[in-house]
Amino acid sequence: MFPYKTSFTLKKNTNQPLYLQLANQFIVHISEGRLPSGTKLLGTRSLSSLLNVHRKTVVACYEELEEQGWVISVPKKGTFVKEDLPILNQQEFISSMEENNDIVGADFTFYKDPLLTEKKSINDEGWIKINDGVSDTRLAPTVELGRIYRRISARKNIFKDISYGSTYGNERLREVLVEYLNSSRGLKITKDNLLITRGSQMGIWLSAQLLLKESDTIVVGMTNYSSADITFMQTRAMLKRVEVDSEGIVTSQIEKICKTSAIKAVYITSHHHHPTTVTLSAERRIHLLNLARRYRFAIIEDDYDYDFNYNHAPILPLASHDERKNVVYIGSVCKTVAPVFRIGYLIGSEAFVREASKYRGYVDRQGDAILELTFAEFIKSGDLDRHIRKILKIYEERRNLFCSLLSSELSNYFSFDIPKGGMAIWVKLNNRYTWEKVKREGEKHNFSIGDWKRYDMANKKHNAIRMGFASYTKEEIYQLIEKMKQIFTFLEQDKI
Repeated sequence: MFPYKTSFTLKKNTNQPLYLQLANQFIVHISEGRLPSGTKLLGTRSLSSLLNVHRKTVVACYEELEEQGWVISVPKKGTFVKEDLPILNQQEFISSMEENNDIVGADFTFYKDPLLTEKKSINDEGWIKINDGVSDTRLAPTVELGRIYRRISARKNIFKDISYGSTYGNERLREVLVEYLNSSRGLKITKDNLLITRGSQMGIWLSAQLLLKESDTIVVGMTNYSSADITFMQTRAMLKRVEVDSEGIVTSQIEKICKTSAIKAVYITSHHHHPTTVTLSAERRIHLLNLARRYRFAIIEDDYDYDFNYNHAPILPLASHDERKNVVYIGSVCKTVAPVFRIGYLIGSEAFVREASKYRGYVDRQGDAILELTFAEFIKSGDLDRHIRKILKIYEERRNLFCSLLSSELSNYFSFDIPKGGMAIWVKLNNRYTWEKVKREGEKHNFSIGDWKRYDMANKKHNAIRMGFASYTKEEIYQLIEKMKQIFTFLEQDKI
């Protein structure tokens, strides 16, 4: 006889009703063959007494099972497991998985892309971590944003904004961004030229989908933003790399490529180049725009770092000089405010943006309309500009301290140029050492440099990585420098 008493566990301190808990456990026993087809179930009075629950609980359970098609009630005879129910071969599945030593896998094949890496956020308490230039989330204006969000959510007519909306993004935010970007960055756009995205990475992906197919050519820097490289590689396009020097991507090399083969696009981080932080010079900006017009290719301008300049005012983007609509301009507020606020934009010709909105509609039907309305008000009120002015002073002080300490305490190990903007420093390691050895030694001391290999996708062995400074307080910068001194002391001893 089936061991009813030991086969069911009912919890009275959960939100799920007891009859559903009981029904769900019956279903497991039936589907796995422990209660075979045709089995007569215990009567409601007997089972309620055995499990110490009210008879109405068991009655409701049996009614639910009958409604779902697992059992059948026969008047004056009782309740029976329905005939001809197939048995789930769970044990066979488990045995197979154990044989394959893949108990976290699936019982079907699926495609894996070796280009992709998992984006993990690991909370290693007590560790010091190098990042590649992120904002300090402790400075994020969460109180102001929360106040605006609550006010918008409480509007009587908010129901109009929380249903399905446009794949272009919230219209109010588009209008505000058009006004803001035309004013601050010299653009000449209308809302038909702008699509809201969930950060700049979505803009890069959408651009790749529209511009690249297998065997198409896109030109990128010899050093380049690794996520962009991988996005382009996924389209099976060919990446042609050109040098990047102190004036940015070398446009004369792009011209040589154009004279011998057709290219579809050039990807640049004009301000400041990722990862080396250099700014594309005015001469090369004009040269690149002229090349795009002459050879009819697109320029994907990823302006992820526009707001952070310490030595001079921001240089206007290429998109501000783009009369022929050769530039696809991508940006976001994620870097400026906090990464969690996935608000970005893609700007291009009306036809390009229309097509991008179609793609966006199938991977992410729309954004968070209330969040987008919140940022529309945050930008329109001047709060964003006030926040930028505030953190710009703080980040400049942190840059100066970080560079000063690197120079005074670790000059035997690192060489670098003080960046004119951005939130990171391009640091070259003395060739006597390798980042792999630094990483291994660092992990012994709760210090992480992250995935240093992503800064050399072209395998040029330049021995440099980005070191972010913006997210560390003064005290944390001192701790970080002291930790690196400690690590290199151990590395020196190993050499001896």
